[in-house]
Amino acid sequence: MTVLRIANLGKTYGTATALAGVSLDVAMGSRTVIVGPSGSGKTTLLRLIAGFEAPDTGRIELNGELLADAEAGVPAYRRNIGLVMQEGALFPHLSVLDNICFGIRSEADANKRALALMDMTELDRGMAQRQPHQLSGGQQQRVALARALARQPRLMLLDEPFSALDAGLREQMRDATANILAQAGVATVLVTHDRDEAMGFADQLVILRDGRLVQAGSPKSLYRRPVDATTAAFLGAAIILPADFSVRTAECALGALLVPETDAAEGAGKVLIRPEQLNIVAAPEGEWHVVSALDRGNKSAVTIERVYRGDRVVISFDDVSVHGLEVGQAVQVEIAGTVRPLKG
Repeated sequence: MTVLRIANLGKTYGTATALAGVSLDVAMGSRTVIVGPSGSGKTTLLRLIAGFEAPDTGRIELNGELLADAEAGVPAYRRNIGLVMQEGALFPHLSVLDNICFGIRSEADANKRALALMDMTELDRGMAQRQPHQLSGGQQQRVALARALARQPRLMLLDEPFSALDAGLREQMRDATANILAQAGVATVLVTHDRDEAMGFADQLVILRDGRLVQAGSPKSLYRRPVDATTAAFLGAAIILPADFSVRTAECALGALLVPETDAAEGAGKVLIRPEQLNIVAAPEGEWHVVSALDRGNKSAVTIERVYRGDRVVISFDDVSVHGLEVGQAVQVEIAGTVRPLKG
């Protein structure tokens, strides 16, 4: 069932287009992550959903109710949408308990519900009377999440809530937040610029670029079938080579590679190979030669090259299975599975 529906949303600031024709559905209880470079429209989209900005075109619906279109909009305070910002934005003069109680409308059971939310967000009840400055960054974000959940929101918006945390804590908080929101059954929209965070959190991944929705789907489907070369590189290590396509065959510097039937193509283009598809085999007759091989313990950083159709082709990648390569060594490259034609 769709909780949030965005249709043909557009927003401009003067002559600058922030969003153009964005359409998106968010399912009940799901986690949608919006990613893209700076200026792609991520924050603008979040602000439009929250009610801090009004769209120029299109409409936003929540549970079938119109939240905003070009003519009118429900005020932000009446949308019952939870929001957790990058810094948590806790009230510095209130205790942990009072911060959480702030979002509870019924004073009769406010403390009881706030303590239950502390349990849900794995906050020790002994912290209830502490001030925000007495908490770690991760604890502050848990309090902010508990306060947002206290309003029993119909939708949760997360605006880069983990970016101020160190790497280890960021991953821990990401996983904990996903579990907490799953328990609460709240559909969530997260905005981030961090690829790993996006891939690890999302049920639905949305790529924005220059104010337009480039591609949306599960992280796995986007990784395997990116719409273009820029998206392919953003979603993970990618080897992108010029290729000549003939139905289900891509002829490139790595040889004649198999293309899925659903992606059959003709003519010149580009082909995507993920590093995990490569297998390097030492071979005296190999056409590739090792330029560098740095052993990093559990994996090797490898660069190989060859001359193909008169041009020097260089490929660099990390490999978990290749060790003991020597500079100048001749190798053969084997490709597992099929490869994808790319646009752009």
